[in-house]
Amino acid sequence: MKLLVTRPVDDAGPLAEKLQGLGHEAVIIPLLAIKPRAEVTIPDLPFQALCTTSANGLLCPADLSRFHHLPFHAIGPQSAAAARHAGFTHVSDKGGNVEGLVQYICKHAKPAAGPILYLSGAETTGDLEGKLKAHGFTVVRVIVYDAVPEAVADLTEQIDGADGVLLYSPRSAKLWCAQVNGAKADGAITKLVHFCLSANVAAQLPKTWTRRISGTPDEGGMLAMLDEFSAGLEQSSEGE
Repeated sequence: MKLLVTRPVDDAGPLAEKLQGLGHEAVIIPLLAIKPRAEVTIPDLPFQALCTTSANGLLCPADLSRFHHLPFHAIGPQSAAAARHAGFTHVSDKGGNVEGLVQYICKHAKPAAGPILYLSGAETTGDLEGKLKAHGFTVVRVIVYDAVPEAVADLTEQIDGADGVLLYSPRSAKLWCAQVNGAKADGAITKLVHFCLSANVAAQLPKTWTRRISGTPDEGGMLAMLDEFSAGLEQSSEGE
């Protein structure tokens, strides 16, 4: 299948390689650009651990070396690799999504042990901070980057010939809808399948647009969904 990958460039690259390895054609059309903040202040507190829901959380311009001895809880392999590259040695990549990360932290940390430093973007989904606080943790959220909307050039041409588009967040889904409407590409969208990370992502799309929702809200679930859908196409083609 020819698939449009809408993630920011640094996230889209590894995903595109995986898709190509599975036999798909991946076209990167980022809807967001990641802009690290020039200055970030981290409070001088006795943190027990750090966490992030994105590899972009490691773009922090502040010196993190004084925390390298602390546990770093990442949401998945990509953010864990970024943490190790930044010098952290006690890195976990459990969870796969916000709920899973919260459950992992609750099993391996105690609220009384000290606050948790959450390296975050300005806009997030899943409310990691709120969920940890609901379990009694003190969370210090430090915003280290902004995700800025990007315009897609020649959107109608990009859609033409594509089989599907991958949408990983409600915000990306909203931006996708706005760009389609702005480019007056509603007609071209009719044959495109929207592969969504979760029901919350799919809910941002018009009801008439074709969509599929991942069985689990993580990259593994997305790839499994694509495999299943692609296999279904092949079976339909063979039956003709």
